[in-house]
Formats: sequence, structure tokens, C-alpha cells
Amino acid sequence: MSVLINIKNIIANFYLKLELKDIVKEKKFNKFDFNNIENVGILFDATRSEDMELVKQYVAYLKEHRKKVKVIGFFNTKEIPLLTYSKLEYDFFSVKELNWFGKPTSVYIKNFMDDKFDLLIDLNIADHFPLRYISALSKASFKVGKFSNTDTEIYDLMIETDNTRTLKYFMKQVDIYITMLNKNE
Repeated sequence: MSVLINIKNIIANFYLKLELKDIVKEKKFNKFDFNNIENVGILFDATRSEDMELVKQYVAYLKEHRKKVKVIGFFNTKEIPLLTYSKLEYDFFSVKELNWFGKPTSVYIKNFMDDKFDLLIDLNIADHFPLRYISALSKASFKVGKFSNTDTEIYDLMIETDNTRTLKYFMKQVDIYITMLNKNE
């Protein structure tokens, strides 16, 4: 079974690279200023309830700073749990909403990718392809994600972390680097 999964991943990454080549990247050097950011997109693995709570707290923190936030959570299961936290700024999807290559097929995900967020934060520390796909094709102005040699064309800021680190650690690193960017202005 793992051979089939590896083949699917290779094909999915190949098609993602083709889609990225079709997108005309109009990258300009933008000065990053957290105070001028109005809307933020967040992607995360919602499978663990502890991670869901961390993201909810982070969304509350961003709202305190007068940011509009839109969140997409991915459940690495066939179904979305019935007791999922539901609000206007949250959407969730599961494995059931992916095509054979792992590409998300829902309309609200397409709309999320089309939103021109000032900042996109990809909290995908488990390297789920559907979340990486959304990040790659998002029209966000500034994208933050986990460091990977293969994702240099996706993110504007990549943060190094190993697979033993927690989401809480990664979120803390995101805040540290965003703060450092503001101080360099």
C-alpha cells in the first residue's frame, strides 16, 4: 500500500509544480508590517483537538489586533467529527473531499485560495499535501510555512522545525519571526 501512496504523492507533486508554473508570480518586495495587515488566512491540521484549541486561541489573539481571519482545517480522516467547532470564519474538510491525487475539491477551498489575504499562515507541520496545495495556489500577498527545500517557490517566509516539534512550538516561532520582520522595518 505504501508504494501506491508514494506513487500518488509523486504524481500529485508533479501536477502541483505544473499548476505553479501556470501562475504568473508577480512577486514584488513588500515591506512586511503586521500593523497594516487587515486579513489573515490560516491553514492547519484539525485532526487533534489540542491543535484545534491552539488555533482557536491564536484566532482570538489576531482578532484582538483587529485582523479579519479565515481558517481552513483539515481532518486526516474520512469524516469531519460531528462536534467540530463551527463559526463563520472556520471551514473544515476531510479526506473524503479530495480527489485521487489529494487535491481538495470543495468550492469553499477554491474561494479560500482566491482570497487575497495580506498574510497566509500555513500551520501544516505534518506535511499534509492538501494543505500544501492550498498554500501553493493561494493568492495571499505574504505566505508563512514550515521550511522545506522543495517549497521555496510557495512561501515568502519559511520556518525550520523538525517533526518532533509541536504545533504550539511552531506557532511561537511564527510569532517570533513576524515580530522580527516588523522590527527590521
